[in-house]
Amino acid sequence: MAAPQPEINLRPLSGLGLNLQCLPTPLPIWHGAVDRGQWSAAAQAVIESSGRLVAMWGVDRCGVGGGMLACAAFAVLEGLVWLELPLDETTPSFPDLSNAFACAGRMQRAMADLSGIHAEGGTDARPWLDHGVWPIASPPLQHDVKTTANAALPADYPFVRVEGDGVHEIAVGPVHAGIIEPGHFRFSVVGEKVLRLEEHLGYTHKGIERRFTQLAPLEGARLAGRVSGDSTVAYAWAYCMALESAWRCEVPPRAQWLRALMLERERVANHLGDLGGIGNDAAMSFGLSQFSRLREDWQRLSREVFGHRLMMDTVVPGGTAADPSPALLYRIGQQCNAIEREVKALRIAYDEHAGLQDRFLTTGRVAPPLASQLGLTGLVGRASAQAFDLRCDHPWFPYDSLTVVMATQRNGDVAARVAVRFDETLESLRLIRRLCEGLPEGSTRAELTATGIPALGMGWVEGWRGEVLLALEVGADGRIVRCHCHDPSWQNWPVLEHAIMGNIVPDFPLINKSFNLSYSGHDL
Repeated sequence: MAAPQPEINLRPLSGLGLNLQCLPTPLPIWHGAVDRGQWSAAAQAVIESSGRLVAMWGVDRCGVGGGMLACAAFAVLEGLVWLELPLDETTPSFPDLSNAFACAGRMQRAMADLSGIHAEGGTDARPWLDHGVWPIASPPLQHDVKTTANAALPADYPFVRVEGDGVHEIAVGPVHAGIIEPGHFRFSVVGEKVLRLEEHLGYTHKGIERRFTQLAPLEGARLAGRVSGDSTVAYAWAYCMALESAWRCEVPPRAQWLRALMLERERVANHLGDLGGIGNDAAMSFGLSQFSRLREDWQRLSREVFGHRLMMDTVVPGGTAADPSPALLYRIGQQCNAIEREVKALRIAYDEHAGLQDRFLTTGRVAPPLASQLGLTGLVGRASAQAFDLRCDHPWFPYDSLTVVMATQRNGDVAARVAVRFDETLESLRLIRRLCEGLPEGSTRAELTATGIPALGMGWVEGWRGEVLLALEVGADGRIVRCHCHDPSWQNWPVLEHAIMGNIVPDFPLINKSFNLSYSGHDL
C-alpha cells in the first residue's frame, strides 16, 4: 500500500535544478537524472545537511537502447533520493564521492570490478570483488559480456604494510574455522595491541546481480531472499516493494501486516543468536546455551506458522504465501510472553556479571563523531548515537500505526551494542503482539501485471542489521534490466577496522561478533 508522498521540497538539494520524480512506494523516494556538476553538488549538499550515502551501483542500459550510468542513493531528512548520472560511452567514469562519504570507496571499487565504471580521482583503485575469476576486460555486469572464467590465478592482494620496531603481521582467513563465511583479515600488531586491521572480502561472490537479469520479475523474490539468509524477509520485502511500485500493485493490508510480523520475527531470531554468541566469545557459555535454546524454539514455531525456519519464500510479489490461523497467531503471542520473561532474566545475568562487563565495557569503541564521519549505520550505528531507523524515521504501513521506539546508546562499545540488541528484542516482541492482535481481515495476495513500458522501482526496508535497499529496473519486454541489492554491511565493514584499533588481538572475535556483519550480503 503506497503512502501519500510529500511534495518535492528537498531542502539540501533545492537550488540545484534537479528534476526529480516521486516513486509510488510506501516510503518517500525520489528519482532523477543529473549531469556531472549536479552529481558532485548534490553529494556535497547531502553531506553538509548531515545526510547519508546509502548505496552506489552501475547500470548498463546498452542492451535496451540506453548507455552506461552511475547511480547513488542518498538518505536525507525527507526520504531517499536516487540519482543517476549518464556516462560517456568511450570512457565510462564519474566524479569520485569518497572524499564526501568515506563508505563510497569500496562501493566505487565494486562498480569498477563489476560494471567497468571508474571513479575519477579515487585514491584506492585496487580490485575489491574481483579475485581474478573473470577477465579484467570483461566486467560481468556489462550486457554483452560472456560469463567465462579466467584461467589466470589472481595476484596477491596488496595489503597496506605497517612498519616500525616490533611491528608484525597476523593473517587470519580467508578460510575460517567452523562454518563462518570466508574473509581475510590482516592485523598489524605490537605485542597483542592492534595498530591496524585491513580486510579483504569478496570470496563469496556468487554472481547474483547477473543472475537477476536472467529471471522473470515474478521469480526474482526467491533470489533476493537468498542474498543473505539471515535477512531473507528483509531482502524479499525490499524486492517485492520495488516490483510492486514499478508495476503499480496495491498490496492487501493483511499481507502488509504479515510482512511486518515476519520482519520482526527475523529481528528477534538474529538478536537471540547474537546475544548468545557475544556472551560465548566473552567466556560465558551459559549465555550461549540459553539464547540458543530460545532461538531454536523461536525458529521451530516460525517453521510451523510460515513453512520455513527462516521464513524463506513467504514474502512474495503481491503479498505473502502464508496466512496463519487465529490459533497460530495466539501461539505466537504466547511465545512472545514466554521469551520476554526469559530475555529479561538473562539481561540481568549479563548486566550483573562482573567478568562479562569487564570484557564488554570500552571494548571495540566507535565514538559518535567517528561513527558519523565513517557512515556507521543500522544496529551498530544506533549503539554509537546514529539514530536512524526507517520504522521510526519514515514509518510505512503498518509501522505508521505501531509507534516503534528506537533503541539507541552513546558509548559505541560492545556493551552498547549488546544493550541495543536487548532493547530491540523486547520492542520487537511488543510489536509482534500488536501485529497478531490487530491483523486485519482480507486476502493476503494481489496479482501483479507487467506494465509493458520501462519501469523503475525501489525497496527500502529496515532489516535487523540496518537498512536494506534494492533498486530494480524492468524493461518494456518485462525482463529485468538491473537489480541492485545493498546490505548495510557495506557501510559497517570498514568501521570494524577502526573499532579494533588499540584493542588486543584476543578481543577481535568479541568485537567482530558484536558487529556481526554479512559476508554473503556484501559479496553478492
